[in-house]
Amino acid sequence: MSKILLARHGNTFGPGDKVVWVGAKEDLPLVEKGEQQAAALGEALRDAGLTPAHIICGPLKRTRRAAEIVSELTGFDGEVRIDERLREIDYGSWGGKSCDEIIAEFGAKAREEWDLHHRRPPGADWSPSEDTLRSNALASMAAAAELDGLTVVITSNGILRYMYNALTGPDADVKVKTGNTCAVDISGDGGSRLFWNEKPNADLIRSALG
Repeated sequence: MSKILLARHGNTFGPGDKVVWVGAKEDLPLVEKGEQQAAALGEALRDAGLTPAHIICGPLKRTRRAAEIVSELTGFDGEVRIDERLREIDYGSWGGKSCDEIIAEFGAKAREEWDLHHRRPPGADWSPSEDTLRSNALASMAAAAELDGLTVVITSNGILRYMYNALTGPDADVKVKTGNTCAVDISGDGGSRLFWNEKPNADLIRSALG
């Protein structure tokens, strides 16, 4: 099957928490709202009558927990697979800082490069390299698409941006909101976006992947 469902993990901040950039080094768990968002994905798949044949996620707590919840709610009886290529970007000295702190230290223009243009700001000490992130994004989707049956891939915002840029299809909001989903069709060395950055919806998922 060449079609796969991508999802972003849920919230890692609760009401009153300081919201900061969370990368590979900031291994935060899901908060209550984040668990509810993961449950919404599991329920949408169940209501669509779709049981994943494979669930793949990144190695961090937030993606692993989301995968566990989806597994429980969909009746998935396999083992969740961890793919290191789905590990969130290490934002280096930007990690753990609020947007205001990042602007104060690195400038508004640097932040706009990522938020508006989806490009790594010049001089940012992020890792891995741009080339590695691009190749990992496509390779992880291609590997998932080679598996038989429905594959659900759960990862993070930064990785999903590189996945978006590796695909063709209708323009959409590149930044995937927490708990939202994307469907893609992979073929050969590329692929296309079927839908992007949508709340879990049984009818939409069934139409794209059923």
